Amino acid sequence: MAEDAKCPDCKRINEVLTRVGDRWSVLVVISLAEYGTLRFNELKRHLGISQRMLSLTLKELERDGLVSRTYHAVIPPKVEYALTELGQSFREPVKVLGVWALDNLATIDAARAAYDAQSEEQAKSA
Repeated sequence: MAEDAKCPDCKRINEVLTRVGDRWSVLVVISLAEYGTLRFNELKRHLGISQRMLSLTLKELERDGLVSRTYHAVIPPKVEYALTELGQSFREPVKVLGVWALDNLATIDAARAAYDAQSEEQAKSA
C-alpha cells in the first residue's frame, strides 16, 4: 500500500507541526501570549533572537494565521504583532509544552550527561 494511502494528510500535518514546533515560533507565541501586543524590537529583546530570524519567524506565523501584523503610519513607523484567534487557540498547547520543558530540565540534563559519558567511554574503548 502506498504511503499516501495510509495517511493522506500526513504531509500536511507535517507542514503544520514543522511550523508550530519550531523553536522560535513557540517562543514568539509564548511571548505574545504573556505580554500581549508587542512591537518588533520588544519581541527581539524578550527572545534574544536575531533580527533576520525574528522577521522570518513572524512572516511564517502571519502566513499561517497565528500572528497578526498591524502597521501604524506614524513617524517613526510603528508595527505591532499580536496573536490572532487561531494563535490564541494555540496558547494552551504551547503553555503545556513550556511547563513540561521547565519541569523536566534537570532530568533532561542528567540524561544528556549520562549519554555523553557513555558515548565517551565507548569511543575510548573502540
